[in-house]
Amino acid sequence: MLPIDPQADIGRRAWAPCPTCRTHETCDSCRDGRNCADHWRYLLSNTGSLLHLQCPGCTDVWDHETGFGATRSGLGRLLRRALGPG
Repeated sequence: MLPIDPQADIGRRAWAPCPTCRTHETCDSCRDGRNCADHWRYLLSNTGSLLHLQCPGCTDVWDHETGFGATRSGLGRLLRRALGPG
């Protein structure tokens, strides 16, 4: 289990599903697309529409592409798809 990132700030939160603990699957608010008080994630940083998040529950760290606003270039997406996860 990773420690909580030193840059994590409860004032910078995001509501995105955690790919590891998947708590959003059993929460009515999360399933309905509402922001619930329990299943927020630390927003560590962002680059355009790509969010760098950490789950306060399981401490997993991951990137989440929102597809909203200033999305990253198509070339970057193609490279990531070709290289695979990790």
